[in-house]
Amino acid sequence: MSLSTSFCLRPGRFLLPGNETDMTRWPVVACDQYTSQPEYWEKAAQLVGGSPSTLSLILPECYLADSASRVPKIHENMRRYLREGIFSRQVNGLVLIRRTIRTGSKWGLLVCVDLEQYDYAADSASAVRPTEGTIAARIPPRLAVRREAPLELSHILLLADDPGKTLIEPLAAQASTLPMLYDTDLMEGGGHITGWAVEDPALVNAFLTAAQALAETSGGLQFAVGDGNHSLATARAHWLEIRDTLSDEEKEHHPARFAMAELNNLHDDALVFEPIHRAIFDVPASRVREWLAPCGPVLDLDHPDLILVHEKGDLPLRITHPLHELAVGTVQLLLDRQKDIRLDYIHGEEAVRELVKEQQAVGILLSPIKKESLFPAVRLNGPLPRKAFSMGEAPEKRYYLEARKIVL
Repeated sequence: MSLSTSFCLRPGRFLLPGNETDMTRWPVVACDQYTSQPEYWEKAAQLVGGSPSTLSLILPECYLADSASRVPKIHENMRRYLREGIFSRQVNGLVLIRRTIRTGSKWGLLVCVDLEQYDYAADSASAVRPTEGTIAARIPPRLAVRREAPLELSHILLLADDPGKTLIEPLAAQASTLPMLYDTDLMEGGGHITGWAVEDPALVNAFLTAAQALAETSGGLQFAVGDGNHSLATARAHWLEIRDTLSDEEKEHHPARFAMAELNNLHDDALVFEPIHRAIFDVPASRVREWLAPCGPVLDLDHPDLILVHEKGDLPLRITHPLHELAVGTVQLLLDRQKDIRLDYIHGEEAVRELVKEQQAVGILLSPIKKESLFPAVRLNGPLPRKAFSMGEAPEKRYYLEARKIVL
């Protein structure tokens, strides 16, 4: 079918390991998870052992300080996997994905995003926009991985505001008729995942037609980045670096112009927005309480805006002088005023409490935002404050499975 020049999605050519690969060891969770818990990644390495695994092809962000030694090994592993034929299966089209987690079965569709249609600027009017603020300083270490990489792996999740369920759900209804690619449990509490190849041109075109029709009613915001925005920003930075070295024809079709992402429907019942909590290290709780001066204690423990967690107990707080329409926005603005603090963003209340107990951190527990408010908020005000929400908890994030060539 003919695609509008303003439309941002494309089918792709996706690579998968052969059937001889142990699929319980191949997928690992998104690299930006468990950044203050290296023991998670150490256990993942033990589970993988010497088996082929995407763990060999990514840089977990808890090891960013070791980038100089780890990144060349990642590039060599990618080249070796290609050379040795590890990626012996290929899908030309789309990949339908069913992820079974604690909230149910969530459906997704692996697609390619045109990086010419994405811009992370706060005032962006592009077809694909971030839902959170982008920190430019976080791009260079990721760019170091992508620059010399022959492959991309992706934990990017795109969101469609599709209450009519016109994009992914029609394909999900036909899953039993599609060739199955994988069907496996995911390590470390990641649930179960099944993938099917969508290569029939009629099915691919039906999806693209529905997606273009939805885009025409989107008010300009066709799709929103629900997770992995800094990875998508890195892909765009890489594309801009090489774009001017290409001929006009190469610019149209170069694989680096596109980025692999999984599309989810915001209205999928199993897609749940979770809060992203804060953990502050090497600072006493009394100091953090001073930073949160625009917040007052509350007696109603069921409805605080946030909870300050420290070694002596919990302090529920309500924001009395808001700096942002969202509680998480006020908290982030207050924390951004503090310079040179060690701050991490944590998924799950239990993980926060473990850090408070084991590392003498101070935690800030936050409440989730309503997912139905996301697209209107981004259209009206641009990206939300960074780390305003999470699509599920840490083990429910996207696991790396497919790969895609980004070199000619």
